Amino acid sequence: MQYIYNMLIFLPAILIALTFHEYAHGRVADWLGDDTPYYQGRLTINPLPHIDWIGFFALMFFHFGWAKPVQVNPYNFKNVSVKSGMMLVSLAGPAMNILLAVVGMIALRLLGFDPQLGTYSGSLPALIQMLVPLVQINIILAVFNLLPIPPLDGSKILAGLLPDKGANFIYSLEQFGPLLLLLIIFTNLADKIIWPLYNVIYIVIYGTVF
Repeated sequence: MQYIYNMLIFLPAILIALTFHEYAHGRVADWLGDDTPYYQGRLTINPLPHIDWIGFFALMFFHFGWAKPVQVNPYNFKNVSVKSGMMLVSLAGPAMNILLAVVGMIALRLLGFDPQLGTYSGSLPALIQMLVPLVQINIILAVFNLLPIPPLDGSKILAGLLPDKGANFIYSLEQFGPLLLLLIIFTNLADKIIWPLYNVIYIVIYGTVF
């Protein structure tokens, strides 16, 4: 029963984090002139078009999963290069997650709950219990996607910052990306990178809001 209760608390946060992450990718691509996300029905905050069901259940039960990637045709971009456009589209997802974490933290303060102290007068309302994981999951998702490993957003952001030769090298790693990703996850290397960055971002958001 405790597991079911925890899932019910975390489920809204997971759906919101994944949905708005993918929506942000599609919306920025659309702003840059690529209508592919529009025609594929991805410019919506309805979770269903964004869910990869295998990735979703893997996330729920194994704490590692994925959403359905937004398909983008960078050659449709207007007034921006392919490399810069892809960098902006990729940056939009993690940026949206950080924004959601900030909004969640502000909501906690307005409700009178300090997540660091964990104190509240009376029993914790369900809304507060859902807002805490909303902050946590969005920061985790942002940090994870900023890892510079294909096909994660961080690889395209890094490619956008590098000269063409360096960018081409990053793109050439995409064929090995899933293997590299599994390697750093199962060797716990990802945890050693993610959690220190998570703590920094969490402290900055908390310190700014509280």
